[in-house]
Amino acid sequence: MKRRDFLKNGAITIAALKLGEVISLSPTKLNASEIKTFQEFKTLANNIKGIERIPSVCLNCSTICGMTVLVKDNEILGVEGNPLDPNSQGKLCAKAHGGVNAVEYPERIVYPLKRVGKRGDGLWKRITMQEAYELMASKIKKCIEDKKPEEIVFHGGRNKMGDITGRFMDAVGSPVILNHRALCSSNKRAANYTTIGDTSWETIDAIRCKYFLNFGSNFLESHQGGFALMKRFIEAKSNGAKLVTFDTRLSNTAGKSDEWFAPYPSSEGAIALAMANVIINEKLYNKNFIKEWCNISLKELKELVKPYTVEFAQEQSGINAEDIKRLAIEFAKAAPNCAAFTNRGSQAHYNGLHNDRAVVILNALVGSVGKEGGYAYGGSKNKGHKSFPMPEPIPPKPSFSTDLEDPKLYPFANKWQKMRVSELVYDKIKTKKHNIQVYMSYTISSPQTWPEGPQTAVEVLKDEKLIAFHVCSDVVYSEMAHYSDLILPDATYFERYTIEGRNAYELIPYFVLRQPAVKPPYDCENFADTLIKVAKKIGQPVSQYFKFDSYEEFIKLRFSKLPQKEGLSGFDYMKKYGVWIEDKPKNYEPYNIELNEAQLKDSFIENNIIYINKKNKKEAIGIVKDGKKVRGFKTPSRKFEICSNDIINEAKKLGEKDDGFPHFKMPKSLKEKKEDELILTTFKWNVHTQARTTPQKYLTEIVHDNPVWINTQTAKKYKIKNGDIIKITTYRPKEGYKASQNEIVGTMKIKAFVTQGIHPEVIAISNSLGMNYAGRIAKGRNGLKENLKAYPEYEDLDLNGNIWWDKRFGGSGNGFNPNMVIPVNPAPLAGMQSWNDTICKIEKV
Repeated sequence: MKRRDFLKNGAITIAALKLGEVISLSPTKLNASEIKTFQEFKTLANNIKGIERIPSVCLNCSTICGMTVLVKDNEILGVEGNPLDPNSQGKLCAKAHGGVNAVEYPERIVYPLKRVGKRGDGLWKRITMQEAYELMASKIKKCIEDKKPEEIVFHGGRNKMGDITGRFMDAVGSPVILNHRALCSSNKRAANYTTIGDTSWETIDAIRCKYFLNFGSNFLESHQGGFALMKRFIEAKSNGAKLVTFDTRLSNTAGKSDEWFAPYPSSEGAIALAMANVIINEKLYNKNFIKEWCNISLKELKELVKPYTVEFAQEQSGINAEDIKRLAIEFAKAAPNCAAFTNRGSQAHYNGLHNDRAVVILNALVGSVGKEGGYAYGGSKNKGHKSFPMPEPIPPKPSFSTDLEDPKLYPFANKWQKMRVSELVYDKIKTKKHNIQVYMSYTISSPQTWPEGPQTAVEVLKDEKLIAFHVCSDVVYSEMAHYSDLILPDATYFERYTIEGRNAYELIPYFVLRQPAVKPPYDCENFADTLIKVAKKIGQPVSQYFKFDSYEEFIKLRFSKLPQKEGLSGFDYMKKYGVWIEDKPKNYEPYNIELNEAQLKDSFIENNIIYINKKNKKEAIGIVKDGKKVRGFKTPSRKFEICSNDIINEAKKLGEKDDGFPHFKMPKSLKEKKEDELILTTFKWNVHTQARTTPQKYLTEIVHDNPVWINTQTAKKYKIKNGDIIKITTYRPKEGYKASQNEIVGTMKIKAFVTQGIHPEVIAISNSLGMNYAGRIAKGRNGLKENLKAYPEYEDLDLNGNIWWDKRFGGSGNGFNPNMVIPVNPAPLAGMQSWNDTICKIEKV
């Protein structure tokens, strides 16, 4: 069935599901013997005439590559890369192509559904969108009238519409906006904030880089912004660049490296500090950069790294001391065309903040920071940039905070960006530390993706005493939607607007526009438009901040300040091309750029630091260097901070001592690991992003199974062979949150994948799979779409016979969800989830 028929047949489906009719969306045992293998395939070749090309942006991961959507008769035929996008440069990965599946997914939610019976029973009745608006508005209005705005909570995952969701929450007076940052990149960001002061991650000048020193970044598969980095790395590699990777698992990136080392988990900081020791002892450091731009002296640096010998690093990591020394020398000799960088492999540990800080300072030692071919950063245009300001009037920010969104034990969680400590949310709600009357969830599936999510998140979401009302906006009947009271049918990213920005790998600021390529079907609606309509229903004082009728109109207002190009308004130009690139030089040495008169207005100088008064607070904006007033780094000292005063001060507030220097301390659980214990880690495949991609059939066909990786010699010890079922038992960490010596978190049974490509003391399971909901593809179950009347009339016959991994037909099944056995374990200061520190025992079943 073509999409135009899909839309046209809405009347048939409305007749099938009448207003008020009760239906069940719980998992059903469909008759697997009813198999039809015929499938009508649409092909671009047969439909090329009259095709429309609409520039937009992919959102199947956080990289946001520019794409051109190929449309005919309101039907998407495919996507191509947008060559105008300076990051992706006209190329796309499998996720971008697979994302098209979401638009015409037969088990897509297309009507607003209100819960019937107990929460979690899976019984629903269809209501109108107007009824949904009224229901949401009445619940929110009551909180406002009761002067309890903090009991209104917004919880978003990959939320790219923070301009509206944030505006809505400010308007209702609630500061409780939650995200998933602490599950993703908090330690990495905090490491950059406390050294270079940047608000994102590094943007390596990869094409010109000669030496890539990689600590746990899998940029050939799943690094944020990895696609742009991958493309440039391949060009650099063809020009003779070297890649060295430290990763406990032989990832695709490790496999493509010139040298791969599998260190003991959490030891990356020891390796980096030992390399710093070598660089100093061999006098390969950049004396001028240290003297001019670092906030400590060379003498202090020598004292800092003195204890961290290559022998110490070998003891902690298992990597040969001579290799560590050799690599340090190679790296330093490649300067300034070199970069030491990190990602989840090094930062998703209890000591991850200091691991990553230790790696970042290697770039300062050799003077590659901000240099051509080096550890560049910045160059991106923030979505809150003055080029597209918020329409007036703007609601005031709430003047208070709560421990739910701003946990005081983790001060770095909200110091620079709103990172929150996401993994603690459900524990805090469970212990009644925060009352919730209205809980709005959007693009998030915490029962699937949270540590202990299948236990704690589910328990809390089911309890109507803990969360009085839960409204979930989603494209599919997800794990999250199942435990809600009201499901709103969301628009896919092919059907809505968003302004996007990403760290610019060409080091020139740019931004892109996501725009609708097709209309949302049935009652599906962009959640931003839903919030605008709900705000108007609530009335004053909320509605005064929503003097526009749609998110499209809101975006037009935001683009109204852009200068005209080619005789087009900013909005029309963006709709035509999808990309705006600033007319600026590459962002090399951003710390050495002189401040202009406008920036220096009303400024004053204290101890060589240039300040302005902003909102009655003193804010550093630059530094005096050689008589010139330059930007410096965005740190309190305006220098590269090897010693972080922020860390000293925030630790002191917690009653803890920290000298502010990067240091190495092995997490207690890993240090005291027994001989019969292993370390459980997780990773991401290149075709999956959390739970969002699993219902997309082409991607899940590529990766639908995730056995546990186990080293060959370890498997031999336990008499485990490839494909055997093993039982994993996990334990709580021995320090930090809910610390315990031997408390069991959970057990799971999973298939073994025996390989030499993993550290002997480590096992690894990928995430994103093992779902209970979201349709036949996610569950890996063939069958007809019967008893699922909340879905559109459209049927994909591929799903009744061609899910060849259906376990009932001898296939591998839909995989395993490791989060049921991974304990909540936030790291100090930033609160990053320590994904890769889980101690476990295994046995063959």
